[in-house]
Amino acid sequence: MLTYRALFALPAFRALWTGSALTTVASTTSSLALATLVHRQTGSALLTAVAAFGPSTAQALGATTLMSAADASPPRRTLVLVGTASTLALALQALPGLPTAVRLLLVVGTAFVVSVGSGARWGLLSELVAAEAFPLARSTMDVAVGACQVVGFAAGGLLLTVLTTTQVFLLAAAVSALAVVVLRAGLAERPPRRRGRAGLAGTLRGNRLLLSRRETRTLLVALCVPNGLVVGCEALFVPYAGERGGWLLAAGAVGMTTGDLVVGRFLTPAARRRSNTALRVLLAAPFLAFALGPSVPVAAVVVAVASAGYAASLAQQEWLVALTPAGLRGQVLGFESAARMTGQGVLAVLAGVLGDATTPGTAVAVFAAASLAVSLVLVPGLREAAEAAAARGWRDLWTSH
Repeated sequence: MLTYRALFALPAFRALWTGSALTTVASTTSSLALATLVHRQTGSALLTAVAAFGPSTAQALGATTLMSAADASPPRRTLVLVGTASTLALALQALPGLPTAVRLLLVVGTAFVVSVGSGARWGLLSELVAAEAFPLARSTMDVAVGACQVVGFAAGGLLLTVLTTTQVFLLAAAVSALAVVVLRAGLAERPPRRRGRAGLAGTLRGNRLLLSRRETRTLLVALCVPNGLVVGCEALFVPYAGERGGWLLAAGAVGMTTGDLVVGRFLTPAARRRSNTALRVLLAAPFLAFALGPSVPVAAVVVAVASAGYAASLAQQEWLVALTPAGLRGQVLGFESAARMTGQGVLAVLAGVLGDATTPGTAVAVFAAASLAVSLVLVPGLREAAEAAAARGWRDLWTSH
């Protein structure tokens, strides 16, 4: 199963892909609306970054308390409940006169719930396809995210010129509700991947296993820190470009989608491994040009080129799956996703602090340089992780536990 046609021949994969796409449109549109609203009211790069990316730090709470539910609960039920909670939160955002603090609390609570849904989604994906097809399936899901981010950010930017933020939130809630309908109708329920109660004890045990190995720790750092620093750059797009910040975000989504298409579909596992360092360098280096204060069109080209480097994550996630037992795969992939989103949120807020202290362009260049430095430091450790994944797999790494 190494073609798109074979993937989309699976009804469950079609439903999972479509649900993810619709959810992305809803979240990006509402996120841009909230960030734009906060920036108009405050003019602060820090508060704008907090509104757009800060709530993702709440995913750390889900990863450390309830992530075992990703494997110990039926996946269809979990995804439907998470989608329903997200839809209700978006509908509440549409209430007129809602204080900013309440809006932030809503997105923080949603992020907590979404972290568990992310683990359920990726765990289910690993069940739907064979191991050798997982990179293609993951890249296809990522393409849905990237393409729908383009749609969400571009549509959000246009809608905000003709609609109120309340109306945009209502539209986002409607799209989110449609995603729930698709998942409920298109997925057949499956039994949990492992027995046991979902709760704190199971979550902590699985997380200890994940963090006890040097290879998996290195992969987590590589998946969270360099990418998170670049997301810090993205958090400054609205302060840098003002009302045209959505176009920079859309350009990034175009670049990310292109990178995922090429790396996921056309590169072999060996080629993904060889190109991994170059892709991580590509992700950060072009952003250094922001120190020169490029115009918005030039900056959009820079962002699109750099964002293709996000495809380096495909190989790292492939290695992480190889080093993970099936009964913990949802929790491990969910933990990775939550840790990545949390890192992005924290680093986006820090980027906002630096953007307020200096200028948005300077802060983008500083965070890009930091991402490049971390990527280069991780080269030896990632080489070891790739070798371990290819040579031993999870059996040798996990049987001692």
